[in-house]
Amino acid sequence: MRILFDQGTPVPLRRFLGEHQIRTAFELDWGHLSNGQLLDQAEAEGFEVLITTDQNLKYQQNLGNRQISILVLSTTSWPRIQKVTADILAGINSLKPGDYLEIQIP
Repeated sequence: MRILFDQGTPVPLRRFLGEHQIRTAFELDWGHLSNGQLLDQAEAEGFEVLITTDQNLKYQQNLGNRQISILVLSTTSWPRIQKVTADILAGINSLKPGDYLEIQIP
């Protein structure tokens, strides 16, 4: 699965998602794009999942017609995220096109 990490998604997470192809918005020089532009560009480039920490995305964008799935992490804290990488991977593997999933991280 092709996954895009939005700004704020800790890059070390990619080591725990080894079977998937991971790119970051920063690597692609997409850091300047607005959320809507980022979603459009990601879909155009064939990304299947966007992982973000932007919990307001669902309020800022109309996600109803999207093919890209969105997984939202409730924190940017890598030490906290690292403890639930198995849950994140399971969430990714459960996604279908256009899904939206929030993972609450204690």
